[in-house]
Amino acid sequence: MTSRISDTIKKDHRDIESYFGTIISSTDPDEQTRFQNLFTWELARHSIGEELIVYPLFEKMLPNGVQMANKDREEHLEVKKQLKAFQNMTPSDIRFVPAIRELMENLSRHIKEEELNDLPKLEEALSQDESESYAKSFSRTKMFVPSRSHPSAPDKPPYETAVGLLTAPIDHLADLFRKWPHTAGMPNPSTK
Repeated sequence: MTSRISDTIKKDHRDIESYFGTIISSTDPDEQTRFQNLFTWELARHSIGEELIVYPLFEKMLPNGVQMANKDREEHLEVKKQLKAFQNMTPSDIRFVPAIRELMENLSRHIKEEELNDLPKLEEALSQDESESYAKSFSRTKMFVPSRSHPSAPDKPPYETAVGLLTAPIDHLADLFRKWPHTAGMPNPSTK
């Protein structure tokens, strides 16, 4: 059975939380750098995927969906700004761990509200087949969007889509030269 859209979103949330845990519990700067790149890669792609697939669904399918989507976009913008600062830090920076802790504090509030309120409402409005179809679209979309935070980019289609298509290849090329954990499915699972 294919995952529903809420299951796909929640899986990303758990992955992001796991990468955060590795970053703050590690004392190895190389490991922190590898998981910093993974954390950034997943969170940036996840956020844009939600903005392109999930938030338009809120607007289309739910009463007060426009307000929900706009509130979530505002929360994303704050997280994107924090991620932009964090993605450019090194583990030797004294702000490194405090920056990701503050980012996760904001992101955790957003995740909790999304999982407890927004996603259940969306699932109620969708059939099983629709939900599974949107989960596939969400996963496919993440393959083509930027993999770094760009908070000044538009956050609504069609402009976000156009900017993303221009920015993504640059991010993906740079990903080839970043360090990554030994994880399948990564943009560059080498041992650099």
